[in-house]
Amino acid sequence: MMKEYHLTVKETSNPAILKFETNHFLTQHKNYEFKNIDEAKNSPLAQQLFYLPFIKTVYVSGNFIALERFDIVDWKDVKDEVAQQMVEYLNAGEPIVIEEETTKKVPVTVYAEVTPNPAVMKFVASRRIVPATLEYKNIDEAKDSLLAKELFHYPFVKEVFFDENYVSVTKFDVAEWDEITLELREHIRDFIADGKEVASTQSIVQKTKETPGVLSQNEDLDDTSKQIIDILEEYVKPAVASDGGNILFKSYEEDSKRVNVILQGACSGCPSSTFTLKNGIETMLKNMMGDKVNEVIALNG
Repeated sequence: MMKEYHLTVKETSNPAILKFETNHFLTQHKNYEFKNIDEAKNSPLAQQLFYLPFIKTVYVSGNFIALERFDIVDWKDVKDEVAQQMVEYLNAGEPIVIEEETTKKVPVTVYAEVTPNPAVMKFVASRRIVPATLEYKNIDEAKDSLLAKELFHYPFVKEVFFDENYVSVTKFDVAEWDEITLELREHIRDFIADGKEVASTQSIVQKTKETPGVLSQNEDLDDTSKQIIDILEEYVKPAVASDGGNILFKSYEEDSKRVNVILQGACSGCPSSTFTLKNGIETMLKNMMGDKVNEVIALNG
C-alpha cells in the first residue's frame, strides 16, 4: 500500500528558510544539503525544486524538507504553491533521494536487565529507539510496530512495552529466562542495528499527544489533576522506568480523593507493585498534596 503524504509548513529563525514537515520518514538516518541542481543529481525531488528560480538551497532530512529562497520572492507568496507541488510529487511515489545501498549497521549494543517482576525482562539499548512509551498486549495491537510484531511471533512472548531506550518483554510461564534471553537480546539488537523503524511515525505521533506532559496542559483538567501529573512525572516515573515499567495518570476523584493510575510494562502485574504503590507513591502524594489525596488505586495497563 502506497504511503499518503501530508505536509505541514513551519517557519524557522531564518526568514529565508521554510520547513515542510512530512508525516513519513524521507531518508534513512541521513541528511542532505544541495546548493544547486548539479549537486542534486541523486535527488530527483531536489532537482525538480531547483527548476523554481527562487530556490537557493534544498535540505532533505528524516521527516522534513527545508528550502532556502533567494530574495526575489517572499515565502508568503509562493509557499502554498511549493507545498502543493511537493505533496503531488511525494504521493506519486517518485524517488526522493536515491541513497547508496550500504551494509553498514547502526552502531548499537543491547543488554538484558532483570526487573522486580519475574515475568519481565528489560532489554536496554545504547541509543534512543522511541520518543514515547508504547505498550502492546498482543499481536493484534502491534499492527503499527514491526519490532513488536516480530517479538510476538515467539510463542513465549506475552506483552511488549517500549520506552525511550529499552524494551520490556513479558513472558508466559512456559519458558525460563535463561533459555530465551540471549535469543531475544540478539533479535532486538539486530533489528535496531538494521536501522528499521520500531513503530510507525503516525502511531508515535498519536502516542506523543497522549503523554502526561501534554495532558497536564489540558485545560479540561482541574488543578489538582495537573499537580498530580507533574509529581508523577518528576518523582515517580524515573524510578519505575529504571525497573522497566511506566505509570500513567488516569483520573482524580474529588469526592473520594482517590487517584487512579495505570501501570505498564514491568510494573503491570508485578507482585511487588502493590507494596510500591502503597508505601511509595501513595505516601509521596499524601505528603506533597496534604488532604487532597486519600488513596491511590492502580490499574494494570
